[in-house]
Amino acid sequence: MRKHLWASILFAGLLCAGGCAAPDRLHAVPASLTGSLDFAHVARSRFSLDDTAALTEEIRWALSTRPNTERNIDLLALSGGQEDGAFGAGLLTGWSEHGNRPKFTIVTGTSTGALTAPFAFLGTDYDGALEAMYTKTNIKDIISKRYLVAAITDDAMMDSSPLYRTISRYLTEDVLNRIAFEYRTGRLLLISTTNLDSGKLVIWNVGAIAASDNPRRLDLTRKIILASAAVPGLFPPVMLDAKLKDGTHQEMHVDGGTVSQVFLYPPQLDMRQIIDAVRPQSKTTAYIIRNGLVSPPPAEVPRQTLEIAQRAIETMISSTAVGDLYRIYSTTKRDDIGFKLAIMGEDFTEPYTTRFDLRYMRELYRYGHMKGAMGYPWQPSPPGFN
Repeated sequence: MRKHLWASILFAGLLCAGGCAAPDRLHAVPASLTGSLDFAHVARSRFSLDDTAALTEEIRWALSTRPNTERNIDLLALSGGQEDGAFGAGLLTGWSEHGNRPKFTIVTGTSTGALTAPFAFLGTDYDGALEAMYTKTNIKDIISKRYLVAAITDDAMMDSSPLYRTISRYLTEDVLNRIAFEYRTGRLLLISTTNLDSGKLVIWNVGAIAASDNPRRLDLTRKIILASAAVPGLFPPVMLDAKLKDGTHQEMHVDGGTVSQVFLYPPQLDMRQIIDAVRPQSKTTAYIIRNGLVSPPPAEVPRQTLEIAQRAIETMISSTAVGDLYRIYSTTKRDDIGFKLAIMGEDFTEPYTTRFDLRYMRELYRYGHMKGAMGYPWQPSPPGFN
């Protein structure tokens, strides 16, 4: 979250304190169904953290479907970070140039990581899309401003229609068909969103949706990725319709980073047991790309309410991200899975001036690409552990 973003949201909240007219919506999906509900008539189209049985079965199916000649199981988790997603995109394309980038069995993405994940999943043939997204995308391709009155009476400060069009430009029918093909070979692409109605993380099985015969599969996939990147207050939430016996309901989905800045798999899922049951001799490695610094750059904070609140939120998000890394590290160590972390270093010193600054993203992409091409020195533990 960048300078002035949360200050603007807080200011709007103060203006709305007396009551504002909000956009209409359908009733929320009943809480008892929010986790198990199938979308687009696709079995196991998404998973709840409260019930890992379905996800366990899906991972077991995926591992048993992979060719027996593949001895390694490689996992990739891509974090949130808005513009800092340029780091992960550059690192991946540089990794391709270096020559030893794996074909990941499972790829997960959150927020800006969700924008990157489909192309990281499909491999080096789509490095051009990764580069273009973070070096040729202007602010006008992401958001358009709303008038102040409209912003504070609507559901967000900005309109994210440009971002949906940008997602649609890259996530085409052909790309979705490639994702479907890879899914049928036993590879999983998982995207997280936050269901604000339930207050819980939702993991979407994008490959299963892509491989379905539902005519709305492309639109649903684009909306899932848009929702994963929908920063609350800045971007509008994405409303997803669900048809139940008593009529149509809606779920309100926003940035997956609201709950977790990066996820690999739920800690309550026993990955070691799954692997040993299907591919007992496999070596498993988890690669985590954190699109951001360990902590926000030092700054002299003015003694003003909004500036203090903005800085506190910025610091809290960075701290939460490090906590997510520790949780993943603990889980992988329990399950005897290798842990490898890439994170932006303090040697990247390009100043950040405006939101979605194209110059900043280009420099960060080049920085990540250079690190990947040289052979990134993956960290074996979270920041501060050793």
